[in-house]
Amino acid sequence: MSTLRNSVKLIGHVGTEPEIVNLDSGKKLAKFSIATNEYYKNAKGERVSETQWHNLVAWGKTADLVENYVPKGKEIAIDGKLTSRSYEDKTGNKRYITEIICNEILLLGK
Repeated sequence: MSTLRNSVKLIGHVGTEPEIVNLDSGKKLAKFSIATNEYYKNAKGERVSETQWHNLVAWGKTADLVENYVPKGKEIAIDGKLTSRSYEDKTGNKRYITEIICNEILLLGK
């Protein structure tokens, strides 16, 4: 059960072209977002679609996979963990961000 403590599994479509960063240390980083859709019927019986956006980060060989095979619009499944961090923006305001660190990516669709 310990593997369930911080585990995220999502299927969605890539919303932006992945940003690939090659760090001075030699490590590679890929940042991108995916959209997940959920459908339900409202009180009037109408079908409603709700979209959630998720920020993803991939490192190393997973970042290589993203760089070479994951364009905007591609459907993927990911397995990862949830992380939160803070930073200061250009105006000095403290910002908070929640991201999913990808451990595995499965390419879906065509």
